[in-house]
Amino acid sequence: MAMVQPALPAQPRRAARRRRQLKGLLTAVLFLAPYTLFFLAFLVWPIFYGLFISFHKWSLFPGQNEPFVGLDNYRTLLSDQEWWTALQNTVEFTIITVVLTFVVALGAAMLVSANLKGQTLFRLIFFAPVVLSVAVVGLVWTSMWNTDIGLVNNLLNRVNLPSVEWLSSVNLVIPSLSITTAWWGFGLPMIIFLAGLRGIPPSLYDAAKVDGAGPGAVFVRITLPLLRPTILFVLVTQIIAQFQVFGQPLILTNSGGPGTASMTVILYLYQVAWKFYNLGYAATIAFALALIMGVVTAIQFIFLGREVEY
Repeated sequence: MAMVQPALPAQPRRAARRRRQLKGLLTAVLFLAPYTLFFLAFLVWPIFYGLFISFHKWSLFPGQNEPFVGLDNYRTLLSDQEWWTALQNTVEFTIITVVLTFVVALGAAMLVSANLKGQTLFRLIFFAPVVLSVAVVGLVWTSMWNTDIGLVNNLLNRVNLPSVEWLSSVNLVIPSLSITTAWWGFGLPMIIFLAGLRGIPPSLYDAAKVDGAGPGAVFVRITLPLLRPTILFVLVTQIIAQFQVFGQPLILTNSGGPGTASMTVILYLYQVAWKFYNLGYAATIAFALALIMGVVTAIQFIFLGREVEY
């Protein structure tokens, strides 16, 4: 006859449960500790230290006087015409680039998701520019936009159109940079859109065909609504990325030319910090840009994230 183990008293059971919980907590802490230390050392601490610097007249060279100036850097920013010019250029660049990238990426995703021959090759071709560095992209497109020997003007001349000063024109330099950036970066959003398209049940398209819906109606009433989470993700990440544009104007336009027509916020921050050695004011520019990006991101979540399920 099997022996029945007597039940432990309530107090030892609670003690054993508490030991198991502490052991699990210790295990979790040990696994999280390396990431937490790196997170605090390389993200949280620099953010607060940068905020601290923004309230000082901070020099690049150690040992010099670094007086506390309070909100003077922020008041200077509000009256800094170069800051407003850089911000205007950045906003214009971001809008054009995000729209171009969105349209091209979604169109390419729909193309390579169709049952066509060679779709794998097209995916590779479309994604290939993403792996290039900004230096390579800048050098390639500098020659492409060249007024005298560039490929773009060469094609225009073949159809009896005059050459255009793409990077030397105040009105065309930002659109030229946007086209360059969209060509370089649309591959990653394309892959994200492709994953979103694959998540739409084919039965919905079959039902729409049975009901006689055309391609336009199917796209507007089925594809776009069901891609809402993907669209939100692509827009948020793309706007954040394009607000931080730096390498393209630095390489293609020789640091923001002609004049300040392509001066962006990050390029202006770079010049303030490493040309004029005014780190306090540069930190102020960085936090102002971060605040603007945070507000824009919040607006996107308010208007586009209402019907998104997470």
